[in-house]
Amino acid sequence: MAETIRVLHVLGGVGLGGAESRIMDLYRQMDRSEIQFDFLVHRNSKKTEFYEEEIRKLGGHIYVLPRFRVYNYLAYRRAVRDFFRQHHEFRVVQGHMTSTAGIYLPVARKSGVPVTVAHSRNAGVVKGPKGIATKFFRRKLAEKADHCFACSVLAGEDVFGKAAVEAGRVKIIHNAIDAGRFTYNAQKRAETRERLGLGEQLVLGHVGRFDYQKNHPYLIDIFAQLCRIREDAVLLLLGEGADQDRIREKCRELEIEERVRFLGNQKRPEDYYQAMDIFVLPSFFEGLPGVLVEAQAAGLKCFVSDTVTREAKATDLVTYLSIEQPAKVWAERIVAAAGYERQDTYQTMKDAGFDVKTQAAGYRLFYQKGDSSRL
Repeated sequence: MAETIRVLHVLGGVGLGGAESRIMDLYRQMDRSEIQFDFLVHRNSKKTEFYEEEIRKLGGHIYVLPRFRVYNYLAYRRAVRDFFRQHHEFRVVQGHMTSTAGIYLPVARKSGVPVTVAHSRNAGVVKGPKGIATKFFRRKLAEKADHCFACSVLAGEDVFGKAAVEAGRVKIIHNAIDAGRFTYNAQKRAETRERLGLGEQLVLGHVGRFDYQKNHPYLIDIFAQLCRIREDAVLLLLGEGADQDRIREKCRELEIEERVRFLGNQKRPEDYYQAMDIFVLPSFFEGLPGVLVEAQAAGLKCFVSDTVTREAKATDLVTYLSIEQPAKVWAERIVAAAGYERQDTYQTMKDAGFDVKTQAAGYRLFYQKGDSSRL
């Protein structure tokens, strides 16, 4: 019997984030007697993260490195070297944390890992010193990995550079989901709305961590304007993050706190998509947002900032608007679109390449033989 191939995914953590969710969707599709995933995460606390229990049940290991803070560059590099000196079991190291991939991937390669991958999952950085440092450490990353993957052309250009993308050095692999989980289900919609006490209200929804990228302040401005038009409007917010308290305070200041529900991280987000009527994503930047793919899979009308890549648009349900416009413009467009009929979009999502069951076959070939032609 052939030895199990072990693939090491390098991430900031294994919490409920976009990259983490997409990797877990893929992990569940693997024959784990043939291919097993392990995870190398970066954190200083011992707090258990969202996917840890499931990873261990699936047979994966979770290893921990200290967070990279720039000033601890030498200590971080030593920790990476020590890790790969102790672990020689990985056939593939796939780095989704591209801010430090220029450090850990060359070390992994030098330590004898046969295949190294830098995987870009985003198309922008936060403002300030952290963003500047990220760009600095990503320099020439395309030359430091055996393979370069990106979830969109924009994400590829942002991390690896336009020249690398145009030269065919970067493989574009759209973020795929378990589309069948999210397919519109009228019964599930009714059950979830009843459980949440939503009745016949107009329900807007957003899924994402509370930080700068997701632009929650503008989302709240949109909803406040919408509340002036529709007295029955409700906003569901799924996710957690450092900016959550600030957004709660903004809701109180605008006197809409009773109409905004902070639901935290949910193990079954698909149920909440069913309950929504409109999905809103006014992000400053994205790579290829899995939540937008999920919303379309659920048959939802989606209103999205025009900074989000068009590659995420698999259906006619997506409307792009500028976040430079007054929030009132978004509110009016949302209200005008609210009376549509939900449809089953599963086949459309599958045909567009967004179903993970199809993508998993390509990844199996890549992990086994290094052949990325089916990805």
